[in-house]
Amino acid sequence: MDRKFWLLRGLRIILAVAFFVALAGFVVMSLWNWLMPYLFHLPTVSFAQALGLFILSKLLLGGFRGGGPGAAWKAKAQQHWRQKMASRMEGMSEEQREKFRQRMRNCGPWGRMAEAQPRPATAPPTVE
Repeated sequence: MDRKFWLLRGLRIILAVAFFVALAGFVVMSLWNWLMPYLFHLPTVSFAQALGLFILSKLLLGGFRGGGPGAAWKAKAQQHWRQKMASRMEGMSEEQREKFRQRMRNCGPWGRMAEAQPRPATAPPTVE
């Protein structure tokens, strides 16, 4: 691939990102100016203020790639838990593994509900 191809591709990506950011700002501005003054008697916002609101909401609510605040810690905790469970499963016999899997299927609200409310042996009568 030559250099011109990569420059054009990079330019297209930059233009697409700029278009979607501008579109998001316009949508936020339109929705705000349509709803907020009538519902809560708030002032209208400009396009720049709408972009600021959009970016602020993305930062606070974790909408950008990466999963938001604490994503790295969550990923590390999940990896640690998976490694710990894998090492425990390696030390078990096949019978112990199956017994453990069965206990895990029955734990939690779904397993408890299934134990507390057994299914009827026959189907309920139908009304004709």
